[in-house]
Amino acid sequence: MVLGEVLWDIVGDREHLGGAPLNFAVNAKRLGHDVSFVSAVGRDPRGDQVLEKLGEFGLSSQFVTRVPDQPTGTVTVSLGDPGQPEYLIHRPAAYDFPALDGALFDRLITIGADWIYYGTLQQLSSVAYASLLRVLAAVPSSKRLYDVNLRRNSFTPELVCQLVQHASVIKLNEEEAGEVSAILGIKTMPLESFCRECRDRFDLDAVCVTRGAQGCALLSDQYVEHPGYGVGVADTIGAGDAFSAGLLHGLNAGWPATQVADFANRLGALVASRPGGTPNWSLEEVKALDGRGHSH
Repeated sequence: MVLGEVLWDIVGDREHLGGAPLNFAVNAKRLGHDVSFVSAVGRDPRGDQVLEKLGEFGLSSQFVTRVPDQPTGTVTVSLGDPGQPEYLIHRPAAYDFPALDGALFDRLITIGADWIYYGTLQQLSSVAYASLLRVLAAVPSSKRLYDVNLRRNSFTPELVCQLVQHASVIKLNEEEAGEVSAILGIKTMPLESFCRECRDRFDLDAVCVTRGAQGCALLSDQYVEHPGYGVGVADTIGAGDAFSAGLLHGLNAGWPATQVADFANRLGALVASRPGGTPNWSLEEVKALDGRGHSH
């Protein structure tokens, strides 16, 4: 079960469907998992397009509600200095107001979930956060992946503290680890100490810190630092979300940490080598990636 924002990234005169939860959901579905995607869109052309695209991805739109008085989410992406993307998130947006009414909520809970995925951005909305807490309480046996994904002006220290406490697994990048360590009063370095203190304080099953081209650090059954795969990067949009899907896939299968980290790094690298947040890929291509980032 995936709860979170779906939105359009507006880059110049082009629009790309995105939002970390959606990107994650698409990749989890491709890995063979049944995915209930829970979000909201406006009653507008962009909302119509979202529902159409979900069908193309093989995802059901039954839990994506329509909000009559709010626009479908958008983010304006501009290249800052020196060429780094900057994001202007336009809020409030429809995804801030997911409306799971009685019958819809009951259907969602009846389906249930082995895993529940959530991030930070949508939960800044009190309506969305209340909806998340209601779902978590109704499916207490589920494991929870908190994909931290901090965006400027889209989180509070208090919210991050609360969201970590509901998690079974947290995944964040090195920069976010710095933010979280300041919030929680945990030293970031060495990474192994950061992971172990997070795990022990919040009784987590796993902690994962992504390191871009340097791969990742993962603490689950043991602590590993996996070097990752060098690829020709088309763009990094969605690579971290694909990594998260690979992480959940491996943890769900009960793989040892080394195998989980390797698989997640492979999937993240493959997506980074192709343009867009949800490019097509096959499991054969993921497995065939070699140390130089080539698929053969």
